[in-house]
Parts: sequence; C-alpha cells; structure tokens
Amino acid sequence: MADDSNSAFQARQTGLIVRIPEAEPYVRGWRERLDPSAQAGVPAHVTVLFPFLDESRIDALVHSALADVLGSHQAFDLQFERCGRLPGVLYLVPEPDTQVRQLTEAIADRWPEAPPYGGRFTEIIPHLTIAQSQEAATLEEVESDLAGKFPFTSHVASVELIVHDGVKWQERASFTLGR
Repeated sequence: MADDSNSAFQARQTGLIVRIPEAEPYVRGWRERLDPSAQAGVPAHVTVLFPFLDESRIDALVHSALADVLGSHQAFDLQFERCGRLPGVLYLVPEPDTQVRQLTEAIADRWPEAPPYGGRFTEIIPHLTIAQSQEAATLEEVESDLAGKFPFTSHVASVELIVHDGVKWQERASFTLGR
C-alpha cells in the first residue's frame, strides 16, 4: 500500500484500498515480516489511491463525493494466478486489472491534487504487495512458497478509506460499489 519505499507513514495520511481477504491465509505471514504497510495494520489489499487527501480535508462533502464516484462503478471479481515483481518488490497480480485502474483514474480525476503515488510513477500497476525493499533471494523464497496456492478469486464490492493515526492504519469509511 505504501509507496513501495521504506519511508515512514505520516499521521493523517489517507488511502483508498480494496481488501482482498482471500489472500490473507497465503500472504499474511510474509507481509507481516516483509511489508511495512502490514506491520502498520493494513490488511491484504490492492491500492486504489495512495496517498489520498490529508485527513483534515475529509469532511461530509468528500464522503458524499467518494460515495458518488465509487458508487458509479460496478462491483467486480479479481483473479490472482501469479506473482509479479518491481525492483525489490514482490506482489500478487490482480486480473483483470481494468476495473481497479478505472477506480484509480476516477478518483484522481475528481481530486487531481491527489495523483496516484504522489505522482511519482506514470503508470498505474494494480498489485497486492507481499514484500518490499528485499533482496532477490528473499523474493524468490517467498514466490516459491506461494507456488501452488493459486488461483483464487476475490469479489470486490467496496473501497475502504484508511487513515494513519501516527501508529497504525485505521479504516474510517467503506464505500459500496454499484451492483
């Protein structure tokens, strides 16, 4: 969920995620050891937008706008069949990822001051981070352990707003996708 670096999370940061509870039995142990967002209380997820607005900006109007934007998108299924890699990062690949990209783009279009990953990357790559800032041998060990645990499917029917309280990430709201 983080920005795929070791930077510390800041109090009042927010993010929008879709939970992937079906992944927890396979990735929880690895994520707790190798992913700072898991260590800070974030469940297995695919990020929709991080960072979002500072918590001080999230009021009833923002909640209403999020409900409108997200409610205009249909619920969908994600299939997880393989791992992917970025430098120092191992993640599960959600397929198809079109709906996640559309959610990200819709939120970023509505709040252009909150570009995905702070504008650090030009391409949106939906993913479920398992390990980050790790050596290749560690990533290979994790990937080998996960082999044979695929495929699994997750039904995405909501997007969660999470807020960092200075110590842990906490869910603050859930927005239902259209049916």
